[in-house]
Amino acid sequence: MTQNTPLSPHFRPPVGERQRVLSVEQLKTLGVSPARAAAQCRAGGPWQRPLPGVYVLHPGPPTGEERLRSALLYVGRRRTVPAQDGPARTTGYGEAMVTGPAALALHGFSLVPPLGSLGRIDVLVARHRRLRSVRYVRVVRTTELPSPEQLAGLPVAPVARALADAVSGLGDTTAVRLLLTEAVRGGHCEPAAVVRELSRSKLLDRPHVVDAVDSLLAEGRALAESRLYDMVRTYDLPEPLWNVDLRLPGGPHLGGVDAYWPDQAVAVELDSRAPLHSTLDGDRRQEGHDAEWYGCTAEREHLERLGVTVVHVAPRKLRVAAEQQATVVRTALMAAADREPAAYVVVLPR
Repeated sequence: MTQNTPLSPHFRPPVGERQRVLSVEQLKTLGVSPARAAAQCRAGGPWQRPLPGVYVLHPGPPTGEERLRSALLYVGRRRTVPAQDGPARTTGYGEAMVTGPAALALHGFSLVPPLGSLGRIDVLVARHRRLRSVRYVRVVRTTELPSPEQLAGLPVAPVARALADAVSGLGDTTAVRLLLTEAVRGGHCEPAAVVRELSRSKLLDRPHVVDAVDSLLAEGRALAESRLYDMVRTYDLPEPLWNVDLRLPGGPHLGGVDAYWPDQAVAVELDSRAPLHSTLDGDRRQEGHDAEWYGCTAEREHLERLGVTVVHVAPRKLRVAAEQQATVVRTALMAAADREPAAYVVVLPR
């Protein structure tokens, strides 16, 4: 038998680029035996086998998308689905999903090389899967699989998880910082989500990652403030006093707010806090986080007892629902006329 031996008469050549990458199980359902598929991949043959059990049905170099599909077929659990007419077909990639730099490329990151230039494709799977990394595929295991997003017809890890897997392979602060900054500036995800995923992946004990996270949080804070300015001006809200501290006359500090309308006694606070990322043990880190949370809550409650309305705004909502947030603030300003006058407070620059 040679590669020139005719294929089974039941074999119907797939149409379209997505169908040019098939697993050995899928080929079986099309009437092509493993032996015949292997013969097609001999020197000078029309097919190739880039990964164990996966075939590309043309002789030229696989495209970036074909390499992704072959990686998913190698790693993913494949299941056979009975067809209404004709042979059964094999579908899906199971729970496997693209992660790391390849996923970031699909999410549109400019700092990541294009798919065709990536020397490695990371694929995320459940920890119990017994697989090994091979050739250009690196198997990444996790105890908790996220829900994938569908991009280009492929299951792709969410940005925060893909970032963590990409960062795990970087040893340079600048490279990590640039990648995290693009995630925030490009509107792909919020800093808090990134920090949570880095912590879950146990990457926050690496000094160069911690340095990059410090820059990320500062970047996220500045971006959230900019979006708040844009919201006020885009939706014609009255101009507030920006970034001020509130105090009782001759009394204690009441807290800092990001915007304040003194005539209506309405304040806006941005929640740009992220999980603490120090290298302290978990209990002490949680205690610090709890202390910060209760401190902020106490300040807010004190202001509200004095008649100051505090509008709490998450940075993500400013990005995806700015008009809705502007309506919330406008409603609070309009309601001021129906409330009892607030206590007099001193407003100082922060």
